[in-house]
Amino acid sequence: MGNALSQPLFPRRETGRALPRILLPFLALLFAVLAMQPAQSNPKYAAYVWDTNTGEVLFERYSDETRFPASLTKIMTLYMVFEALESGRVTLASPIPVSENAAAEVPSKLGMRAGSLITVENAIRSLVTRSANDMATALGEMLGGTEANFARLMTARARQLGMNDTIFHNAHGLPDERQVTTARDMAVLGYAIREHFPERYHYFQTREFNFAGQTIGNHNRLLGRVTGVDGIKTGFTRASGFNLVSSVRLNGRSIVAVVMGGQTGASRDDHMAELIVEHLPQASPVKSADLIVERPAFRPRVAKVHVMPDAMEAPQFRIRDEGPVLVAKPTPPATAATTVDVRTSDTGYAMPARAAGSSLPGESRVRDALGRR
Repeated sequence: MGNALSQPLFPRRETGRALPRILLPFLALLFAVLAMQPAQSNPKYAAYVWDTNTGEVLFERYSDETRFPASLTKIMTLYMVFEALESGRVTLASPIPVSENAAAEVPSKLGMRAGSLITVENAIRSLVTRSANDMATALGEMLGGTEANFARLMTARARQLGMNDTIFHNAHGLPDERQVTTARDMAVLGYAIREHFPERYHYFQTREFNFAGQTIGNHNRLLGRVTGVDGIKTGFTRASGFNLVSSVRLNGRSIVAVVMGGQTGASRDDHMAELIVEHLPQASPVKSADLIVERPAFRPRVAKVHVMPDAMEAPQFRIRDEGPVLVAKPTPPATAATTVDVRTSDTGYAMPARAAGSSLPGESRVRDALGRR
């Protein structure tokens, strides 16, 4: 009996016709199934490539299936920060207090101590490069009174941008099973922040950030690797896999691409590079559609708020269809409440309205909590 290893894998039939030729269609089907296996066996995967000149979808896989955003959340956090800068509510030099809650966040983080201060600009750079969870929380607490309130504002703004399947519960993207998004929604957000804040979008191109004697590199490895990539953000948790939103502009063509659920950072980056190389040439070099016509604004309106004197916690925001309403939440026991009008500004942050020369019980606390003085 001969060596089995020396026998042909596909022995010939007596007709003399090669068996492999008969099996070729089946082998082709097998290889096609194997080629699809990585995506099918990875329930975290999703991808989306959007021609932002025309609105055409150039590629999509599971783009409307819910996924965990991880640190892609910080794109929305920065959208809210940029909006506050535009409105004059804060400046790049404004100091941000680091609370015990912010200091306790898990890495990645800057590691600043509770009670310390950091400027808004340094906090922005830390989110873009190190994806600092502690600074995301500090920014959220500064702008929303509490991080939970800020997350409600983030969700409300997401709805106005057309991100209908996204819900935020924190400012950083650390695991929370309630905090979900889709690849399509992340593409909308990537495009919106690029188009609405062109004078601030350059922060997403930061390669490194020098802070407190350390040089912090950007997690986005496609910057400088793929021609035309000009941002924007990576994300990772075990639950989400490796995520990436990329903006690409080259020779008049413009796309925003999203990859979610990569099994490694390298494979995610390689897949994104492949999508860009394949689909950017398909994008139109001529802009023919305004995908997001103008930056959305919370329309001013009047709502009723009960302000409790001398027994006030940080303000709570109740979300309605047209935007958030400030609700000053009492800590019992409390004395009789005063009902006052509240007008919500174009930036979405509410301030108590009052007649000239009058004052309201607890007004200074509401004002301080919102950062308006």
